[in-house]
Amino acid sequence: MNVVLLSGGSGKRLWPLSNDIRSKQFIQIFRTEDGGYESMVQRVYRQLRAVDPEAAVNIAAPKTQVSAIHNQLGDQVRICVEPCRRDTFPAIALATAYLHDVCGVSEEEAVVVCPVDPYVERPYFEALAELGRLAEEGQARLVLMGIEPTYPSEKYGYILPADTGRIGRVNAFKEKPDTKTAEEYIRQGALWNGGVFAYKLKYVLERAHERIDFTDYEDLYGKYDTLTGISFDYAVVEQESDIKVLRFAGEWKDLGTWNTLTEAMENESVGEALMNENCRNVHVINELDVPILCMGLNDMVVSASPEGILVSDKEQSSYIKPFVDRLDQQVMFAEKSWGSFRVINIEDESMTIKVTLRPGHRMNYHSHERRDEVWTVISGEGRTIVDGMEQPVRVGDVITMQAGCRHTIIADTELKVIEVQLGKEISVHDKQKFELDE
Repeated sequence: MNVVLLSGGSGKRLWPLSNDIRSKQFIQIFRTEDGGYESMVQRVYRQLRAVDPEAAVNIAAPKTQVSAIHNQLGDQVRICVEPCRRDTFPAIALATAYLHDVCGVSEEEAVVVCPVDPYVERPYFEALAELGRLAEEGQARLVLMGIEPTYPSEKYGYILPADTGRIGRVNAFKEKPDTKTAEEYIRQGALWNGGVFAYKLKYVLERAHERIDFTDYEDLYGKYDTLTGISFDYAVVEQESDIKVLRFAGEWKDLGTWNTLTEAMENESVGEALMNENCRNVHVINELDVPILCMGLNDMVVSASPEGILVSDKEQSSYIKPFVDRLDQQVMFAEKSWGSFRVINIEDESMTIKVTLRPGHRMNYHSHERRDEVWTVISGEGRTIVDGMEQPVRVGDVITMQAGCRHTIIADTELKVIEVQLGKEISVHDKQKFELDE
């Protein structure tokens, strides 16, 4: 099975845990069997592998998410990188060209496309495999998954099937309705459109060539920033007459708001939190190194991270986006392929950061023109390379880098470092990368 997981999202509705780099699918709040936590992308990837260990899984993601994906899923996962955001049709066209031209997938093979972040169980992935089989058999040019609605939602588009059979022809698509209209659609047997579908690879390649002038994957990648952003539904699905839908009645949740996300949490809190006996239906997610105490609260979510603190009624939390849009924030936490960083303090001419490197990983070999840096090792062992000179480092060692010098740090064990940046112009754009002879 060839699977494309669409990984998008800007991280506004789950502030303060999400930001422009850390979208909702990377927040680790789901309990694992070993007592740890996993994110939506880790959960979906694990479940998919459990159903089909041989599945060729590809993640279509903007380049800002590549480091987080490698951090959570490892370095071997296949990523089709979008140079910039251009909605779902360009993303799927690029991923399809990537499968054909880079991965060597035949035009006759089926491709299953689905979001990376639904909250689902095993039957969902078994249905994905069935979608792929239906597409490969040529049942229709497009085969969609229609989700049996559990309430008249205003958040989803609707699919109107021709009949009530498990697999049937599609009569029409309807835009996101108001509640009254959604109730009428459901009475007519309508299904939620969850953005899950399958096709033969050649089908989307043909649709892509009809709308975009390109020769192959490399050409399409090179002109990606010139493409018009348009959804796959508008560009392809609603223009196609040969479509079938597979009904799916299993568990499926779109955890796009704090209200829906907390419904899927097994524990009432993640991180250090205390609640008195008068709290009802309260969830706390705390990423700070200070305790949170809740008393006498009802139907509330409390979330704290270096980005900020949210205290909200659960229903009202769905309306967070316009308020977060007003904030102009420095990214305070991010996962990288080599580990993670967390901003501790910002002053006019300095920034203090806690850096954690995974064993066997290193930062890019780089320099800064407008700032000095000081590293203090607080945990673990590793090596630094400064202007070509390598030396071992351990707890208590301090390394000073003047502006312009090339440097990196390599973790032999998990390595934690306090990095102090000093300068009148401290910017994420002040960085030049270099090749490192190893």
